[in-house]
Amino acid sequence: MGISSTGLGSNLNVEAIVQKLVSVERTPIDNLHAASDKIKTKISVFGKIQSSLSALRDAAAKLTKPDTWQGVTATSSDATVASVTGGAGAAEGSYVLNVERLAAAQSLSSPTFKKGDKLGGGALTLELGEWSADRTSFTSKSGASPKTITIEPPRDSLEDVRDRLNASGAGVVASLVNDVTGSRLVIRSRETGAENGFRMTAAPSGPPEEGRPSLADLSFGGAGQPSRMTEDLRAGNARLTVNGLAITSATNTIETAIDGVSFTVQKAGAATVTASQDKESLKKAVSEFVTAYNATIGLLRDNTKYDAENKTAAVLQGDSTAVGLTSRLRGAVAAGTTLPGAFAHLPDIGLTMGVNGAITINDSKFNKALSQRADLKQLFMGIDKDHADNSGIAVKLRSLTDQILGMDGALTTRTRGLQDNLKSNGKRVDALEDRVANYEKRLRRQYTALDTSMSGLGQKQGLVDKLSKMYG
Repeated sequence: MGISSTGLGSNLNVEAIVQKLVSVERTPIDNLHAASDKIKTKISVFGKIQSSLSALRDAAAKLTKPDTWQGVTATSSDATVASVTGGAGAAEGSYVLNVERLAAAQSLSSPTFKKGDKLGGGALTLELGEWSADRTSFTSKSGASPKTITIEPPRDSLEDVRDRLNASGAGVVASLVNDVTGSRLVIRSRETGAENGFRMTAAPSGPPEEGRPSLADLSFGGAGQPSRMTEDLRAGNARLTVNGLAITSATNTIETAIDGVSFTVQKAGAATVTASQDKESLKKAVSEFVTAYNATIGLLRDNTKYDAENKTAAVLQGDSTAVGLTSRLRGAVAAGTTLPGAFAHLPDIGLTMGVNGAITINDSKFNKALSQRADLKQLFMGIDKDHADNSGIAVKLRSLTDQILGMDGALTTRTRGLQDNLKSNGKRVDALEDRVANYEKRLRRQYTALDTSMSGLGQKQGLVDKLSKMYG
């Protein structure tokens, strides 16, 4: 930074004079900065309003979805027999379950092998399908193809066979069971159900030697082969009755027997499944809608109000867009609907709008209204094809918020206008900064010249004073 000596010769405080004059010249710039700060604050507030409106739109949209109104909760009288989950579209009522048997996966175990035994080379072929009750016939599973697993020495131990089976994608899971007598290979179906049984054909690369382990020891049900593996558990379907109707299932989770109700059988026995309207999830959806609406209205109210006591205006006080949004939102909610149904306005179900625009919930009245689901649904998601402004409250608010938040909506247009004003102010500031800089340079040249002149005059006056004293 340079050191200015302007005014040293004349005792004139030129620097202070220049700074004062430049400060006055900068007043329009300072005003533009202040205006830009206000615009930035408005843009920030409108951003918060946009987020709040998006949340309100989502809450309203949820109340326009049929699934929201079809929720059913289900309970089981004995969860150890059957656990149950309710879903959309379930018919309300009670269903008596009588579980006879669970679905099971086929499981085989091999003879016992000693540690370090090698089974030799060859191939194992696995095929999924269903066995007859007497195990004399096997029907291949539709869409499933046999899988052949090649075993080659030296990777022909029991562990190697297990790993190759698990990596084959043949629909089975292999594991080893070890005890003091040795190791056994256990193979089970990956999925339960009669059609997911399997047979395994062994094809050793050479004739098995008497008393020595071989891939032949892993055969089960292969044509023309003795079965050397033991079937510890047969594949089978779950069997049960629902209100006396016989049902079979390849899995223990049954999703189609009762519309909208899924249950998992745990053991043989009896249980009663009760399906009823899920009032809590519906109440939660409506409460979330009210919360989102109140948040938006509160945000608009706080930013458009005038504080008479402190004589201060909120950042959007008098802003036509913000005031208009408040009016449109309140109007859409207060208007209600004349569609057929027991409820025409929110107060009919215990939701009352106060003078500040916020909605309060009368739990007693609202809980009673929840029992009239069809009428409640009409109030929120009914559609009037001829007069859109007479549709359900959630439908109207969803449409209104979509419009406001759209590319040409009121909120987007207002925000875009503010951003344009901010850019315009920035350009004006840049131009004025150049003007002020030139003005300051001009002032310094002028006052430097004045300083020099005054300094010269001062020197001449000093000489005159000296001569006067010398010559009286």
